[in-house]
Amino acid sequence: MNLFNIIKNKQEYWLVDQIKKEDVSTESYIRELTDILVNWSSLEIGYLSLLMDEQYESWLLERDFGKISSIVEYTRGLEGVQNTDNQMVSHSLAEGLIDEQEYAELYELCRSGSANKNTKQPIAQVMSSLENELGPEWRKHCYYFLQDGAFAGISIPHIEIGTVDEGRLFYFGVVPELRGQGIGVQIHRVSLELLKQFHATYYVGSTDVHNTNMIKIFEKNGCELRDRKGIYKVVS
Repeated sequence: MNLFNIIKNKQEYWLVDQIKKEDVSTESYIRELTDILVNWSSLEIGYLSLLMDEQYESWLLERDFGKISSIVEYTRGLEGVQNTDNQMVSHSLAEGLIDEQEYAELYELCRSGSANKNTKQPIAQVMSSLENELGPEWRKHCYYFLQDGAFAGISIPHIEIGTVDEGRLFYFGVVPELRGQGIGVQIHRVSLELLKQFHATYYVGSTDVHNTNMIKIFEKNGCELRDRKGIYKVVS
C-alpha cells in the first residue's frame, strides 16, 4: 500500500509526505513508515524530512525525530480559475531571457526573511533539487514575474510526483521590497492559471502555521484549509 509520497535526492535527503486515507489504520501507517526508515537508514542518506499527522508525534520523537514546526495545507479546484487582468509580466527560465545563476539569485532574494521554520537548503542544492524532482524540462516550470520591468517574484508550478493532476508550487515568493502590496496575491493567482496549463485539476499549497501572510494569500485566492501536519526530521 502506498501511504507516503517520497522524493529522493541522491545521498543527500529524502522528503516523505503522508498520504492521509480515512480507511487506513494507525498500525498500517506505522508499519509502512518503519519500512521506509529501515530502507533510508541502510542507504546512509543524509537526512529524512517527514510531513505527518501530529497524532504520531510521540512515536516519532521516541525514534529520534526532531520536530521542526507545523504546516497547514490549503486546496482548491482549478476549474473556476480565470485569466485575470494583471499588470504582471511572466517568463519561464526556459525562454532564456535570464540564466540559471540570475534565477538562483532571485530565488535567494525571494526566500529571505521567510516566516517558514524549516531549515533552508543552500541555494545551489535547491537548484539541483529542481532538476531532480521536476525532471529534464524543469526550466519550463521556473517562472519569474516583472512589474514595471523590475523583478517582483518567482513561482514554480508543477504536477505533484505520483499524481496526474495535483498542482503544487515547488516554491513561491515575492521580493522583500514589494511585500505587503498585494503582489503575492497576483502572482499566486497567475500561478494557479499556469497550473491549469500543466493539466492540473486542483491545487494543494502548504505553509508554516506562523506564515500568516501566505495563509491570507491562500484565502484571498479561494483556497480552503484541508489539513495540518507536523514537520519532523531525522539525521542518519
